[in-house]
Amino acid sequence: MGSRIDVAGCAPIEPDGSSTPGDAGAQAARCIAIIGEALEALGGSFADVVRTRMYITDAADADLVGRAHGSAFKNVRPASTMLVVPALIRPEWKVEIEAEAIIEK
Repeated sequence: MGSRIDVAGCAPIEPDGSSTPGDAGAQAARCIAIIGEALEALGGSFADVVRTRMYITDAADADLVGRAHGSAFKNVRPASTMLVVPALIRPEWKVEIEAEAIIEK
């Protein structure tokens, strides 16, 4: 049995608390970087991720977000869901991402 890591919705937030500037791809890359930092802090990595959920506010951004996701996860290929939602907490956010990982013991 392994240990489970749930990284709840990561928004595109910079270390100073400001929102990540740029398009949905840049914001997705920041969300994924935050996920990577959380996984590493708990002894995991992207290779341990089994599921991701991506929330976007505009369906036209799906390709940009998908490319950022694919760039980070490469051959890991976690089960993934992308949903279009009407809005996120901050109006400038275009994407929020969460991940589930299992670390085999």
